Amino acid sequence: MRVFVTGGTGLIGSAVVAELLGNGHTVLALARSDASAQAAEAAGAEALRGGLADLDVLRAGAAQADGVIHLAFANDFSSPEALANAVAEETAALETLGQALVGTAHPFVVASGTPAAPGRVSTEADPLITDGPVGGRGRAVKAVLALAAREVRSSAVRLPRTVHNEGEGGFAGILTAIARQTGLSGYPGDGTQRWPAVHALDAAVLFRLALEQAPAGTAWHAVDDEGDQVRDIAAVIGRRLGLPVESVPAETYGPLGALFSSDQPSSSAYTRQTLGWEPKHPSLLEDLENLRP
Repeated sequence: MRVFVTGGTGLIGSAVVAELLGNGHTVLALARSDASAQAAEAAGAEALRGGLADLDVLRAGAAQADGVIHLAFANDFSSPEALANAVAEETAALETLGQALVGTAHPFVVASGTPAAPGRVSTEADPLITDGPVGGRGRAVKAVLALAAREVRSSAVRLPRTVHNEGEGGFAGILTAIARQTGLSGYPGDGTQRWPAVHALDAAVLFRLALEQAPAGTAWHAVDDEGDQVRDIAAVIGRRLGLPVESVPAETYGPLGALFSSDQPSSSAYTRQTLGWEPKHPSLLEDLENLRP
């Protein structure tokens, strides 16, 4: 299958591209810079120059492919306005890609987030988050899944709060970056809230399985660790960086403060049983041992 991939040179995307190429697919990767194009081509993909805001380029990429995997996101959490702009850009991109695929029966796999289910572990049957600072992403993904009624084999791979590789990435990566900046490995509240996690190489396998097998309109959970307590995550970060570990105000994390403070464990039991996905790489706490001071 020839697959158009957005975000193909990021931490998750590079793993997805390698997984696709290693399993007989070819890849057309969206590349917003010369450096990204070179990285995509070095990995064995063909590069298509453009960014998420280049809607004509997205249409062209989808038209040249037998399927689409969408991973790109601006990841600008510096302010509520920056986050809102990133969500709006992604929403327009998803609408454009979806419309280009209507009537083709081609697979369209989008990255989403695992939902929170107060008082219990969330499952694939729980609805997407459609309110709060990242609620717009949930609404955009719901619209993609609704394209199942228009002959698009759309599916969502719901990613946990931390997708990691060599100790980097996701919410844990944000904690690490702030720890390096401030000299303190912090966590919001009492730190007993739980975050799910998965290794990027395991997540990449699920994106491929969804591309190849997922029925239209379905959601899947790329979860290995159902929920690590945030204070345990911060403790490993602090030990690896040689920094003190303390509770800090939720405001430390800007527009993500409320999300960082919530308990969000998640299960992938249905995904494993149905698609045969089985994570094989290190857990988050094990992988954080790769952090360098």
